[in-house]
Amino acid sequence: MDLQIDFGFYNWDLVSNFVLKGLYFSLMLTAIATVGGVLFGTVLALMRLSGKKWLVVPATIYVNGMRSIPLVMVILWFFLLMPAIIGRPIGAELSAIITFIAFEAAYFSEIMRAGIQSIARGQVNAGQALGMTYGQNMRLVVLPQAFRNMLPVLLTQTIILFQDTSLVYAIGAYDMLKGFEVAGKNYGRPIEAYLAAAVAYFVLCYALSWLVKQLHKKIAIIR
Repeated sequence: MDLQIDFGFYNWDLVSNFVLKGLYFSLMLTAIATVGGVLFGTVLALMRLSGKKWLVVPATIYVNGMRSIPLVMVILWFFLLMPAIIGRPIGAELSAIITFIAFEAAYFSEIMRAGIQSIARGQVNAGQALGMTYGQNMRLVVLPQAFRNMLPVLLTQTIILFQDTSLVYAIGAYDMLKGFEVAGKNYGRPIEAYLAAAVAYFVLCYALSWLVKQLHKKIAIIR
């Protein structure tokens, strides 16, 4: 069987109608999951650093548990089980958003925890000497510096998150990969469509990685 690859079918004016719709959802999912994951992850990190067993234990179990399960399995479990629990379907897109926030929070939590621990203890002690509470110390002294130190790592994790959005294909959500697949089916060229999708993911992720490297250099100079 001869394999023939022909990109002659590829008319961007036509294919873009399918691809851009999927790209919009992929970017939206990335943005929402990043913001939600960082916020939830920060809470988990503070729980693990609190020194209180009733906070440390559940946060540790959650983080280690999520990090030990493949994302695609979490997506499928949530999508298939939640309708049975609540008694009605929640939709592929909403299911993907909730799953990604819950899953990525575990990874962002570890990044946040490492960033908080990188701040010199002397600065924490100085805040306490000024009469700051634990919350004020974290909000005004520790977290602003930690975020600056962690920014390149957070952005790198965000790029990985964007790549992982292609897994929502498993539950039928319309992401960028789905857009390329639909275009390929409509024009009868599925192989070319998947190759074009691979190129698109590579270009986007490589460009974002380059920007993160430039940012990391600037942060290193500021230090």
